Amino acid sequence: MADIQLKQVTKRWGDFVGVQEFDLNIADREFLVLLGPSGCGKTTTMRMIAGLEDPTSGDIVIGGTRVNDLDPKDRDVAMVFQSYGLYPNMNVWENIRFPLKVRGVPEEEHEERVRRASAMVELDDFLHRKPAALSGGQRQRVALARAIVRTPKVFLMDEPLSNLDAKLRVSTRAQIKNLSHELQVTTIYVTHDQIEAMTLADRVVVMKKGIVQQVGTPTEIYDRPANTFVAGFIGSPAMNLMEGEVIDGTFEADGVSIPGFSGVKGPVTCGFRAEDATVAPEGSGEVRAPVYSMELLGDSTMVTVRAGGALVAVKAAKDFRTEIKAPFAASVPASICHLFDTSSGDRIA
Repeated sequence: MADIQLKQVTKRWGDFVGVQEFDLNIADREFLVLLGPSGCGKTTTMRMIAGLEDPTSGDIVIGGTRVNDLDPKDRDVAMVFQSYGLYPNMNVWENIRFPLKVRGVPEEEHEERVRRASAMVELDDFLHRKPAALSGGQRQRVALARAIVRTPKVFLMDEPLSNLDAKLRVSTRAQIKNLSHELQVTTIYVTHDQIEAMTLADRVVVMKKGIVQQVGTPTEIYDRPANTFVAGFIGSPAMNLMEGEVIDGTFEADGVSIPGFSGVKGPVTCGFRAEDATVAPEGSGEVRAPVYSMELLGDSTMVTVRAGGALVAVKAAKDFRTEIKAPFAASVPASICHLFDTSSGDRIA
C-alpha cells in the first residue's frame, strides 16, 4: 500500500491558477475526501496524482517515490470516473477483467480475481449482461469492481455517485464505505456533496478557488469550521451566519441579541447550527423574528426566519407547527455560537 505526499503542488494555465501550493500528507490506507464547489480545483488535484495532468510546480510522492515524471500506467493507481467509462461491447465479466488483460496478469488468475471483485460489489448475478442492460447503480458498481480487481496502491474516485438518484446514492455510498474498510487501500475521493464527505472520509480537505481552506476529520470541520466559507458549506442545512456587532459582550443584529461574548468587540459574523438552537416561548429567546417559512421534514420541522440580515434556520420538534409571518423566538446561547471576522471570514478563537 502507499502513503501520498503533495508538496507545494501548483497548477496554472497562463494567469489562471487552478490549484495553489497544495501541501498535504495522506496516510497509508486513509480515506481522504476533496470537497468543494465546482471549479475549486479538487478534480485537477486528483488528475495530477493520477498523472493525467502535469503540475506546474511542486512534487507528488506515492509510496516514497516521486511520480511527477511517471506515466499514469506506471503509478499503480486505479480511477473510478463519474461517467462509469464502461466498454459497451463487453459484458460485465469482460469489463471487470479488462485491466488484468491490459497489464499482462497471468490468465489463470483472471477468473478468481474477477469473481472476488464482483462479489464485493454484489454483481455475481449480472456478469453476463452488457452495460446497456444495467441500471445506473449497477454500472457504477461495475466501475468499482474494475478498479478493485487491479489491487492498486491507490484508489482515485471522481464524483462516482453524482449520476445516481438520491436513493441509489445512499445505498452505493454505504457500499463504498464498506469496501474501504474491507480493502484497506489509500483512497482519494472527490465530491461537491458535503454529506458524502462527512459520511465517508477519515479526513476532509475543503477547497475554494484552488486554495485549501481547512483539513480535518469530519467532526473537526463540522464543530470548528476555520472560516465562514467552510461554515456555510458544511452541514445540512448550512450553518446560520449573521453579520452584526459585539457591544459590551453582547452580539447585536436585527432581531438578534446574544449575550456572553466577553473579550470580543466590534463587527463580527456570528454563526450557529439549526439543530443546536431550540424554540423559545414567545417574547423570550435571543433570536426573535416573524416566520419566513416552515418545512416538515418528518423527523423534525425546519423553521426559517429573517434575522441579522440573513435567513436563519432553527430545527424544531417534528410536531411543532406555526404559520408564515407568525412571531417566532429561538434560544441561541453564546455557548453554541461561532464567531468569525467579518472582513476576512476567519474564525475568531
